[in-house]
Amino acid sequence: MGVNISKTQAGATVLIIGAYGLIGCGVARRLERDGHTIIGHGRDIGTGKRVLPAVRWLSADLRSLTETSAWQPFLQGIDAVVNCSGALQDGPEDDLEVVHHHAVAALAQACVSANVKVIQISAAGAHANATTPFLASKARGDAAIQNTGANHHIFRPGLVVARHSYGGTTMLRMLAAFPFIQPIAMPEAKVQTIALDDVAEAVSAALAGDIPNGFVGDLVESETHSLRDVVASMRHWLGFTPARREFMIPGFLVQVMAKAADGLGKLGWRSPLRSTAVKVLTDGVTGVPTDLSEFGGLPVKSLSQTLASMPARVEDRLFARMALLTPIIIFTLILFWFLSGVIGFLRVNEAALVLQDVGWPRALAVTSVLFWAVVDIAIAAGFAHREYAKQACWLAIGVSLFYLTASTFFVPNLWLDPLGPMVKVLPGIALALVARIALETR
Repeated sequence: MGVNISKTQAGATVLIIGAYGLIGCGVARRLERDGHTIIGHGRDIGTGKRVLPAVRWLSADLRSLTETSAWQPFLQGIDAVVNCSGALQDGPEDDLEVVHHHAVAALAQACVSANVKVIQISAAGAHANATTPFLASKARGDAAIQNTGANHHIFRPGLVVARHSYGGTTMLRMLAAFPFIQPIAMPEAKVQTIALDDVAEAVSAALAGDIPNGFVGDLVESETHSLRDVVASMRHWLGFTPARREFMIPGFLVQVMAKAADGLGKLGWRSPLRSTAVKVLTDGVTGVPTDLSEFGGLPVKSLSQTLASMPARVEDRLFARMALLTPIIIFTLILFWFLSGVIGFLRVNEAALVLQDVGWPRALAVTSVLFWAVVDIAIAAGFAHREYAKQACWLAIGVSLFYLTASTFFVPNLWLDPLGPMVKVLPGIALALVARIALETR
């Protein structure tokens, strides 16, 4: 079992919860370089194996791990646990109170029994009187760890900036990718960043015993930026030309967008524009800087130093533009397939006549039109639900190819129709292929 880890020797076995997330992935790679054995813990092992193929993976949903006994099998042979899990807002797959508080409390108690060190990655602003469920539930989880008496460190990072992005940093790249103009809301919102490398450095130092047990502190740079400056820095880093004009998004429109994003959240879409993100930005992503050099580490990098340490590549620019285009692509596909189905219902007789003209019995022709209208609407519904969107891409491509093949066989003259109904199917296939690639988030 684990050892009493005031200092963790190289070669320790470390369980990282949420290891395929933005922070978890960076921490895992750093600890591997330190010589530790990493075991990843996540809900989707398939994603984990793609992100960190050399890591052994354990699968479980944190919502099912709210009892101490549920954690015990995961702690066999473990020396330390790093909890990098988290969710921004309640949704079909996320329960903040359970994930941030109850599961963490059970984990901490299990670690006490197993003599395993706990390193908690929380969030800047996580305190008991926080104004969002996200930060308040994080604070309750932090307090639960402290109350168990577990051997622990609690780090509260600000806006984490890394080579790859997820959530809030994806939103910043989306904004930076706008051509010509720079839309922005809450431009004076205060933000302090932290490099992912510095978060990983803090975890490494905690495991090595360089940071005292029981440490609780924020991981943020010393400089505070406005959101406007952060977006401008991101735009410059990506190599995009400066915006010719800034477009201020009115507050009421921000709230409308946030409510719409919340609604999409119920369909599984984890938009960075949800109301919690807006509220957190309004309050400011700030903290009290911790100087890691006090513990033998390097000073925390500023935003400019962080960006300079990872020059943007062509794939970074492509990702930013695709992040901006993906909502448009998905909405276009939903609209295309939904209208295709609705028009099939509304013009069933006219559509059936096309088949009757080539010898189909009327009943069969009408049935075929109605059946495929239902299929079209089902594909639209699939695109609307995040869980099924990837499958909807393949279904859309398959159905489109079937339409082309069947129409060529039964109604070949449609290829010569001056409105080009057959030719227009081809861009739809290409768009579905692009969407399938764009839906890869990690």
